[in-house]
Amino acid sequence: MDASSQYAVSEPASTVGTVAEPVRWWWERRQFSRGTDVPYAVGTYRSTWAAYPELVRQYHPDLNEGIVLSQVPPAADVLLCWECSAGHRFAATPTEQRERPGRVRRRSAWCPECSALAAPRPVKVVERLDSAAVLAAVVQAKAVRMPVAPGPASVKKRAASSICEKTPNLPVGEPFTSECAPRPASAAEARLRADLTAALLFTEGMTAVRVGRPLFRHREVWPDILLPELRVAVEYDTPGRHGLEHVGKREVSDRRKDTLLRAAGWEVVRVRTGGLEALGPNDVVVRSAGSRTVPAIVDALRGIRGELMVDAYLR
Repeated sequence: MDASSQYAVSEPASTVGTVAEPVRWWWERRQFSRGTDVPYAVGTYRSTWAAYPELVRQYHPDLNEGIVLSQVPPAADVLLCWECSAGHRFAATPTEQRERPGRVRRRSAWCPECSALAAPRPVKVVERLDSAAVLAAVVQAKAVRMPVAPGPASVKKRAASSICEKTPNLPVGEPFTSECAPRPASAAEARLRADLTAALLFTEGMTAVRVGRPLFRHREVWPDILLPELRVAVEYDTPGRHGLEHVGKREVSDRRKDTLLRAAGWEVVRVRTGGLEALGPNDVVVRSAGSRTVPAIVDALRGIRGELMVDAYLR
């Protein structure tokens, strides 16, 4: 993870509460506040980190702008990159790493992806069936008019019935107001919607887009903000309190959602904050949402639909 190449637009850290900042920004701010090129000498916090040998093994200076772990205060609000013994890389603050239960335990416990893989799964017991016995049971069931165990056709019928029936029968790509759509996830997302409403003219109240294939039992997807006139969906992504949102399996889900939207004739602009890297060519990467975010989104829209079309909807 190259922290120096993650950010396309910078915003003041004070715009949305306290957010852990990438290591490069944190180091530059310390250099400025302390008036020196090396705010913390190598070895300053060696004794503290020595109590966490697994974290010492997972930390690599080459993934964190060349800053060694003994130069990072254990309570610093900085987003560092770690690599487990299996090669999985993930972002977390020093406090989040140190607060994981137990200092000495199995290595997979320090990696979210390894922990998910190590979770116990239910074991299915498959019995070996005797074809002759099964045939005899079927014949006997027909003779006494007893119901036979469901076959592949009924299994497919049950699978089809598991798809939510609340999605209206609309053409693929049609936006609508869904009764299944979740409410806004955060106050920052609501503020971004209000700022876009103040900057652009678009039909409000649309919460879903009809897609061609199901995504998690629904034939619809729910972008954070829909611009129906431009057929563009805007998503607001943050790493979350523990730095695990929109990464790993959740990133895979985001990519599937974007693919379904593009197949339905829509484009996606993701506002990626808190150190998240861009997923698509139109994404806007910022430290946190602020006054410069909406102009950056408008520029992305112009790159997708053209200046003449986008400027026609500016307020």
